[in-house]
Parts: sequence; C-alpha cells; structure tokens
Amino acid sequence: MKIFNSLDEFAAGAAGGNIATAGDTANAPPEPSGQSVPPTRLAIGIFDGVHLGHREVIAGAVNGSAIGTAGTAGVLTFNPHPSRLFTPETPVPLIFDDAENARRLAATGAAFLVRQPFTRDFAALDASAFLALLKRALPALASIHVGDNFRCGKRRAAGVPELRVAGAAHGIEVVAAAEVRALGERVSSTRIRQLLAAGDIADANTLLGAPYANTGSVVSGRALGRTIGFPTLNLRHEPEQLPRFGVYAVRVTVENSTTDAAPVVFAGIANYGLRPTVERDATAGNAAAGAAAGADAAAVRPLLEVHLLDTGTVATGTIPATGARLRVEWLRFIRPERKFPSLDALRAQIATDIAAAGGTAGVLPVACSMSALAQNFLASNMRPL
Repeated sequence: MKIFNSLDEFAAGAAGGNIATAGDTANAPPEPSGQSVPPTRLAIGIFDGVHLGHREVIAGAVNGSAIGTAGTAGVLTFNPHPSRLFTPETPVPLIFDDAENARRLAATGAAFLVRQPFTRDFAALDASAFLALLKRALPALASIHVGDNFRCGKRRAAGVPELRVAGAAHGIEVVAAAEVRALGERVSSTRIRQLLAAGDIADANTLLGAPYANTGSVVSGRALGRTIGFPTLNLRHEPEQLPRFGVYAVRVTVENSTTDAAPVVFAGIANYGLRPTVERDATAGNAAAGAAAGADAAAVRPLLEVHLLDTGTVATGTIPATGARLRVEWLRFIRPERKFPSLDALRAQIATDIAAAGGTAGVLPVACSMSALAQNFLASNMRPL
C-alpha cells in the first residue's frame, strides 16, 4: 500500500503513475487515450485501531472496486487526530502508532492511504467544499465510504445527508456503512481504549477483529530474567493508549525482511509495565498510575518482557536475540503487574503464570453485526498482519 502525506502529494503521485490499483496491479499501464479512467472509491475516517466497524466502511470501497467496475480503493484519514486541534489539553490517546495502523489498513486490501493534515482551515470546509477538494485531488472519484455517524465541517455541521446532497452535485456517491455491534454494543475505538486500559485484551481483540499487537526490535536489558531461569526478549512499547500493566499470554513472530522463508512463531508469556520488583523507582499499579507518575519516574519506561515458551522445538540459531525484529500479539490477560518481596517469589509466580498461559489458543471468531458481504470479502482478502 502506498502512503501519501496529503491530498496534494497524492495528486502529484497519481499524475506520475505512482498509485497501485485494486487487485494488486500496482504497475498497470495508463489507460489508452479515449478510454475511460477506472473509478476511485475512497473510505474516509480516523480509523484508529482499524476495528470491525472501520473494516465495514473500508470493505465497501475495496469490495466495490474489486467486484464492481474495475478501479482503485483507498483510505483517507487525518493527521493529527482532530482532538489535538480542538482539545489539545486532553487529546484522544491513539490505540496504535502510524506504522501499526497503516499495517492494519494495508491488510484490508486498500491500494493507498492518504494522511491529510488536519488544520483549522481544513476542518472548516463545508460538505460541498470538502467534496470539491477531494474531486480535485482524485478526478476519478466515484464514491466515498463513511460510517453512519461521520460528520465534517465547521462545528461538525455536515453529516451523511448533507454529504449526499453535495455528492450529487459533484457526481460522487456517498455510502454510509451501518454500525457494527459486538459484545452487546456498538464497536468503537473509545470502547477498545477502555478495554485496553482495563486489561480486557480478549474483548479488545474481538472488537479489533485481530489481536492487539506491537512490532519492534529487541533491546538489551539487565539479564535478570536469565538469572532466575526465565530469559526474556525486551521491546519498548509506549503507545499513547497504554494497555494495562500486567502479564499476558502472547504469540511472537520473528520478522525477517531479508528472506522469503516462513516466519518463525513462538508461544510466549510477557510482562508489560515498570518492573516494580527490580526497578527501585518504578510506580506500581496499572498504566494510568504509571502515566501519572510524572518526572519522578521518568527514568523507568514501560517495557515488554517476553519469555518464549517453546524454544525447544526449533534450532538454536532460530531463537531471536538483541536486534531481532519481533511482532508480539497479545492474546490473554493473566494478572496485573505487582511487586514481589524477593526474586524467589517472582520466580515462583512466573512458573504459575506460564501454567496459566498454557491453555491459550488463538483469537476465535465471535458473532457481530458486520454485514455478511464485508465478512466474506475480508475473510478472503485480509493479508497477514
């Protein structure tokens, strides 16, 4: 998936033939003179987390380009999050960073992503001006796809009805996806943030439609885990929305960009937090407590410490080391992080945690109100995250 940092940059890229089209025909030749240009279908939203509701919106654009008239499906989102402009003192904490969110958007099958700068001038555009701007950047724009609660313009005055009126004048169809419900309520990024803060990773994964995950390089640590019989691989993980500090059952994939070999995957158990048993200045408790610690605890940063459970099943050279790039999927919350009176007590608890993690399987499908069309299309087109 190609990524552009503004609609202007996208327009320049399109003029240079740098846009991939639906169906992975990334370098298709330009249309012959006199032949119609394939339509562009654009999913629009914040898409923080790329949860089931977001995928319903994006599936409308991708599915329309795949099985309707040939064309290109893309995603338009906004940077920074609008809350940083309107309520900078209390901005919305994002679930994922840009790289992780883009990875999840790419897995939907969209050909391109535009991160439009969100400024006061942009926010003040009315529905007609907004669509005119889109049409200038994407002359072949045939449809936009939004959530049923999407609003734009000054004081968020324009909703789906206003966009449809303006769209008719610009030759743009406005498609509003119905809400998706799961676990008894509407799927939303707000709900997922609450679940992450509470440590309810299983329900968060259900609403995300894929396991919560982070990707990073292994950093060197103090090797204390090795001294008590449980060596760990350490990764920095400091998203805006911190998950609850605690112990999680995880799945670890060693990412190797230099070969086409199948990735090596391990079961694992991980502690995420401030390591209060071994860090003198760590703030005990959950993520909110750690975030509120301020400058006094600034030297102790959250760390994800992963212990691999099945290293005996692979060749020694396959076990990752410092510098290796790992993707860690968080599958189940086992217990909160806490301080132990001794390393012996910590060692005993880790053994108990490993036993508790032993029954963890993958993320199972769960009933939700996502349309059958979207579910079927995504099931057959979602690429590995």
